[in-house]
Amino acid sequence: MKERLLYILRSIYNLKDKIAFFPTLIAFAGSAFAYLMFYLESLGISKYLLEILPDLVINNTDTARTLLTTIIAGSISIMVFSFSMVMVLLNQASSNFSPRLLPGLISNRRHQVILGIYVATILYCIFTLISIRPSGNEYQLPGFSVLLAIVFMVISLGSFIYFIHSISQSIQINNIMDKIFRKSSTRLIHLLDCEKDNNLPFKSSNNWHSYQATKTGYLQHISLENIAEVAKSHDCKIEVIPTKGSFILEKDTLFKTEKPLDKDILEGLSTNFDFAKSELIEDNYVLAFKQLTEIAVKAMSPGINDPGTALNAIDYLSQLYALRLKKNDISYTYIDNTPWVLIATVNFSTLMYDTMAPLRTYCKHDVIIVKRLLTMLNHLKNLSTNSIYLKSIDEEIENLKEDALRAITNERDFEYIETENFNI
Repeated sequence: MKERLLYILRSIYNLKDKIAFFPTLIAFAGSAFAYLMFYLESLGISKYLLEILPDLVINNTDTARTLLTTIIAGSISIMVFSFSMVMVLLNQASSNFSPRLLPGLISNRRHQVILGIYVATILYCIFTLISIRPSGNEYQLPGFSVLLAIVFMVISLGSFIYFIHSISQSIQINNIMDKIFRKSSTRLIHLLDCEKDNNLPFKSSNNWHSYQATKTGYLQHISLENIAEVAKSHDCKIEVIPTKGSFILEKDTLFKTEKPLDKDILEGLSTNFDFAKSELIEDNYVLAFKQLTEIAVKAMSPGINDPGTALNAIDYLSQLYALRLKKNDISYTYIDNTPWVLIATVNFSTLMYDTMAPLRTYCKHDVIIVKRLLTMLNHLKNLSTNSIYLKSIDEEIENLKEDALRAITNERDFEYIETENFNI
């Protein structure tokens, strides 16, 4: 029962990344506020304010109807334009940069809140307009509610101005890459803070009991703390087989346990694995390396030909790899300094190869890009103290040199690189 409740709560939490989540919540808030004003109007708030502050109350039925109708029509126009701008942003980002950027752009919290303000204003004005009686005196008119509709329209206009500013900033590739870097570095730093001494003994899982996935999709999130609690309560070590962000097919091995567990316990463990059709950097820092690599590769395509963007992407990759050097390839989840869960992670060698392979393929002909890549690799080599990491970096340096020698034919280019002491 507890596992099922946690699964429902996680599902609700994952809705926050949907473009319609916050607009829906704010729209319900606007509707609820309209009904609150109905109640206050029934208590005579407009009549009371008309006697004390008559300037704050709309006391003409025709004026109130005209204002509300105009606000509704204007808010709908603003909302349609804003949604159109969002679609243009998503289309341009997908065409010029990478389709992988779309989930992050769609989950922009500020844009969701602004769209919610539009919808809430429209619904509030519609309900207020309905409450105006066809005939009645000035004390029956919801004058104060109409005044609040004007206030909400002013807020909507301010939100629209901010929206235009925000959307113009969001489409700039430098801001997109900076956002990717900040989210992924925050995630990496969090993982580094959670790491402890990973040299503790953990038995080989070759003879452990394997359990398969019952769903298909990207492994987006794993509730490792809950799994560790189950492992501790049953004195059973658990190993998670797939890496976070990998695509899981039904019947693929999902996890192994040190000893067999009951069916109910296994069903509870399965609810701690969340699958989705998309990936987010907040859940998987490896996606940031993929996105920055794809941006660099797309920038070097003949249709775009933007080496400056590729250079910026490589600079961000350098900073991320400098953080990744500090992380171990093996991760555990602890309870009371005892490791209970072994988590599969993308090792440094695989991550380095997955980044460098497309960059070498599409950027090897550009001497400036090659130089910057070699700068990155040599910088990482100087920072690393792990022999396995150093070996991977040396292999990528040699691979890049080999590909560059085949693609670059100008002797002056070799001289330029040689002056940078890369010894090609």
